[in-house]
Amino acid sequence: MKTIILIGDGMADNPVPALGNKTPLEAANIPLMDKLAAAGEVGSVRTVPAGVAPGSDTAILSIFGYDPRQYYSGRAPLEAAGAGVRLQTGDIAYRCNMVALEDGPMPFEEKKILSHSGGSIDGEAALQLMDALLADPGFAACAQKHGTKFYPSPSFRHIAVQRGANITGLVAAPPHDHLGEAQGPLLPGGCPAASGLCEMMALAHRVLDGHPINRRRRTAGKLPANGLWFWAEGVALTLPNFEAAHGKRGFVVSAVPLVRGIGALCGMDYVEVDGATGELDTNFEGKAAATLAGLQNGYDLAVLHVEAPDECTHNGDTPGKLQAIEWLDSRCLAPLVAGLEATGGDFRLLILSDHKTLTSTRGHDGDPVPYLLYDSRGGAHSGLPYSEASGQKGPCITEGHRLINHLLEAE
Repeated sequence: MKTIILIGDGMADNPVPALGNKTPLEAANIPLMDKLAAAGEVGSVRTVPAGVAPGSDTAILSIFGYDPRQYYSGRAPLEAAGAGVRLQTGDIAYRCNMVALEDGPMPFEEKKILSHSGGSIDGEAALQLMDALLADPGFAACAQKHGTKFYPSPSFRHIAVQRGANITGLVAAPPHDHLGEAQGPLLPGGCPAASGLCEMMALAHRVLDGHPINRRRRTAGKLPANGLWFWAEGVALTLPNFEAAHGKRGFVVSAVPLVRGIGALCGMDYVEVDGATGELDTNFEGKAAATLAGLQNGYDLAVLHVEAPDECTHNGDTPGKLQAIEWLDSRCLAPLVAGLEATGGDFRLLILSDHKTLTSTRGHDGDPVPYLLYDSRGGAHSGLPYSEASGQKGPCITEGHRLINHLLEAE
């Protein structure tokens, strides 16, 4: 029996007035998801426990079967593991976003956060900007003073590791939850170490703001990647081995270090896909092909993650979110299911959003999300399309980390 978990990051939502008060899942053309939902089980699951901040970190831990109330120590250590960064005792890891800050002569603290992703900066441009920043003598000296080392990636998502800092009481806001807001009240605070983070952020803006890459981006009508943002702090953690707990040898397909990191920490392998970006231009077909190949080469379980719906929502791109959901159905799910059926073997397929990402706020929400569980052997027949409303009519799993047992028929 092969098992597949397909995560459409942030695709669940609330009704959107511009879509005739439909959710994006209801408005999108997703014939295969609807077909599988009608022939399978549709329910709802609370992936984010009450009182826990909603995010992909806590939600995807739950989907993998780990209660975030027990195992979560911060998002950055998970991403560090996905990037191959090994944390030592006393290390503090941060997610370090490249952000777009408002242009103008106003003080640094008054500048608004326009994009949590530096205007979706990626590839060689992102690496060149980080190289320029780390080569700047003033910034390099500041980072050394505060015991901080940076691990760049070809995207807006970077990792910073600080040695020996005391972050007790630190408050560091997720930038995607505060788009359009002045950054002053949102800058890190709450402990002495926060002042060092703020010093590096202010200096990074001065170095990056006038870089030729950002000048060219402005000329082209794009937002500049002219700032850094520290958040998601945490210390090293360990997770119980997934195969030992469930008897399934698994692997992960994702462009996002967070998902790769959770997989690595629980003993799953990672399969890289050329052209997987975490954005709307990601290689949907390549992800499906990599998933099929892995399942045909000795693996029992695949986690296939697509980030695009979440990024489009954060960017205020409702048409993009609809497109991401539709392409997830037609360009990823369709070849995946066709390939699984062609092998003739039995499989169970779980499709869900990790959390809601709301068009109304461009931020995350911790309400339950709909799940779709399809078994090629038959069984439940909901007769319903895949949507939030359908999920509310089916079973409700109140503790998200228990969904894995339902998927694996352990309950």
